[in-house]
Amino acid sequence: MITSIIFLILRILFALSLYAFLGMAVLTIWRELQKTSALLTNQKVPGIQLKRLDFEEDGMNEFNLSSITLGRDASCEYLVSDDAVSSHHARLSFHHQQWWIEDLNSTNGTFLNNDPVAVPTVIISGDELRIGKVSIQLTIQNK
Repeated sequence: MITSIIFLILRILFALSLYAFLGMAVLTIWRELQKTSALLTNQKVPGIQLKRLDFEEDGMNEFNLSSITLGRDASCEYLVSDDAVSSHHARLSFHHQQWWIEDLNSTNGTFLNNDPVAVPTVIISGDELRIGKVSIQLTIQNK
């Protein structure tokens, strides 16, 4: 009788310690996620300038967004009115501390320094992007 009461108390203590451990693990993970989220929201996106090379006038746009869609559709951040450009042609995005170019399954393809972009590719300041018949010079601002 006494041994069964001792085993019952031990089982209850074991269950309580297991729940305490799981609670601490969840709390630790939650705090780490909060820290990471705060770091990512405070991360400063370096500006990027896009300059059309075929324009006689300025033709330069500067963005401080983390994602820029290029295409003919009015919802694109960088609007290009050329029949060879798809409605949502390509996307510039900032993540992992770098700017990337990604083709959005465009009809005529996206080219970075005359090489076709098949997968998301890192870009650097001075790269030349071609979508359709339009060439764009990319300049990344220093942080």
